[in-house]
Amino acid sequence: LLMVDEKGKNMKCLTFFLMLPETVKNRSKKSSKKGNSSSSSNSKLPPVCYEIITLKTKKKKKMAADIFPRKKPANTNTTAVQQYHQQNLNNNNTIPAPNWQGLYPTIRERNAVMFNNDLMADVHFVVGPPGGTQRLPGHKYVLAVGSSVFHAMFYGELAEDKDEIRIPDVEPAAFLAMLKYIYCDEIDLAADTVLATLYAAKKYIVPHLARACVNFLETSLSAKNACVLLSQSCLFEEPDLTQRCWEVIDAQAELALKSEGFCDIDFQTLESILRRETLNAKEIVVFEAALNWAEVECQRQDLMATIENKRKVLGKALYLIRIPTMALDDFANGAAQSGILTLNETNDIFLWYTAAKKPELQFVSKPRKGLVPQRCHRFQSCAYRSNQWRYRGRCDSIQFAVDKRVFIAGFGLYGSSCGSAEYSAKIELKRQGVILGQNLSKYFSDGSSNTFPVWFEYPVQIEPDTFYTASVILDGNELSYFGQEGMTEVQCGKVTVQFQCSSDSTNGTGVQGGQIPELIFYA
Repeated sequence: LLMVDEKGKNMKCLTFFLMLPETVKNRSKKSSKKGNSSSSSNSKLPPVCYEIITLKTKKKKKMAADIFPRKKPANTNTTAVQQYHQQNLNNNNTIPAPNWQGLYPTIRERNAVMFNNDLMADVHFVVGPPGGTQRLPGHKYVLAVGSSVFHAMFYGELAEDKDEIRIPDVEPAAFLAMLKYIYCDEIDLAADTVLATLYAAKKYIVPHLARACVNFLETSLSAKNACVLLSQSCLFEEPDLTQRCWEVIDAQAELALKSEGFCDIDFQTLESILRRETLNAKEIVVFEAALNWAEVECQRQDLMATIENKRKVLGKALYLIRIPTMALDDFANGAAQSGILTLNETNDIFLWYTAAKKPELQFVSKPRKGLVPQRCHRFQSCAYRSNQWRYRGRCDSIQFAVDKRVFIAGFGLYGSSCGSAEYSAKIELKRQGVILGQNLSKYFSDGSSNTFPVWFEYPVQIEPDTFYTASVILDGNELSYFGQEGMTEVQCGKVTVQFQCSSDSTNGTGVQGGQIPELIFYA
C-alpha cells in the first residue's frame, strides 16, 4: 500500500505481500528504487496489487479498512459458520458474508466452502440424463488436485477450454457425493446412490472414494441385494466384492434367488449363477427363479410374457438348470407342468427318473455339490446323571461371536439319555433382542450321546465381532445328555468363535455346561 501526500510526494510505503508470486515482489522492489515521481511509480506498479491513496498533511492517517468500510457479519460465531456452510450445501449461492475466509480456521474448511458454490467457479457441469439434469458449479484447480481425469481434462495436453461440460451417464446425487469428497474430504454414502457413486469414482479415478463405496456395499451385503451387487462388482472389476457376493449367494441361495433383485441382473450374471456348483438350493427353486427372471426380461425387451418368449430370452441358459436332479414330485408338479419344456423334453426327463436305460439329455444331470456345513463343538465332554438335566419348557441359551462372516444353518443338540425319544425344538437366533431366525421342528434321538442337527429354514448371516444369542426350548424326554468342560473360545477352520453366558438362559445352560453343544454354519 503506497501512501502519498497531496503534492505527490511519498510519505510512507506499507507493503503487503500475501500469497504473491516472487516475480511480482521483485518487480515492486525495482519500481520503488528507480522512480521518485508518482507518475513513474504508478506506471510500474501492478494495479491489482496496489492502491494509491491521497492523504492530507497533518491529518490522521487512514488505513485500508477505514477507506473501504464494509459491514460486519451479524454473527461470526460457530452458528454463523454452520449457517453459511449449510446454505452452501443446499443452494450453490455465493457466500454473502464479508471476509468469509476468516470464519474458517483451516484450509480444509475454507476449501469446503467452495463445494457446490458458484463463487469463483470457472466451470459448470450439466449432470444426469436428459430430462433429469442438474447444473453444478466447479473449480478446476480443486477438481484437478482430487482427480487425475479432471487434471487431464483441464490442464492436460488435450485440455479443452469449455465453460460447461455435459455428463449424461452419471446421476447428479452421485456426482455431488464425489465432489463433496474432493472438496470437503468427507464421504457421504447412501444405500440408494452408492452404486452410482462407485461408478462416478471409477470413471474419474478417485480410488479412496471407490474403496469406501466397496466397503459400504460389503457391509450392507445381504441375500436381498447379493445378485445385483454381483452383477455390478463384475462390471466395476472389484474381485473382493465379487467374492463376498458369491459367499452370500452360495450360503443363502434360496433367499437370493427369491429376491426381487435377482430379476434385475443381466443375462451374463444369470448364466454364472445357474452354472454355480456350490449353489446351496433346491433345483426347483432355481427353476422358478429363472422363470421369474425371464418374465421380467420380456418386459425389458417389450415382449409379451408368453411361454415362447420366456424360453426365447432364457436361450441356452435353460439347460443350465439341473432339472433331472429335482425330486420327482418337484418335477411332476412343477417343471413338467410349467409349459416351458417341450413335450419331448418332458418325456425324456420322466424316462430319466424311471427307465433303466436313460436317454441323453441337454440338461445338466449331475447334482450340485452345494456347501458342506461346518460344526463348532464347544464342550470337551458330555455326561448324564439321574435327575441332572430336565426340560420343562425353559430356555437354554448361549451367546457367541465370530471373527469372520459366517452363516448359521442350525444347532446341534443333545438327545435323551434314557433310550430313543423324539423332541420338539424351537430354535431362535437373535442380535440385540431382534430375532434374525427361528424355526420349530422335531428330531429323533437314538439314546446315544451324539448331537442331532436342527435347522433354520434359511441360513442366517452373522457379522464378525458382534455377539449373537442362540436359544432353544425343548419339549420331550426330560432326562438328557448335557455338555461339560465348556470352552470360551473355539477355533473352527479359519473361524474363531467366542462364547459367553446369556441372561436369556433359564434352564442352566452356560459357557461351562448345558445344551446347544454345536453351532452348524457355512463359511
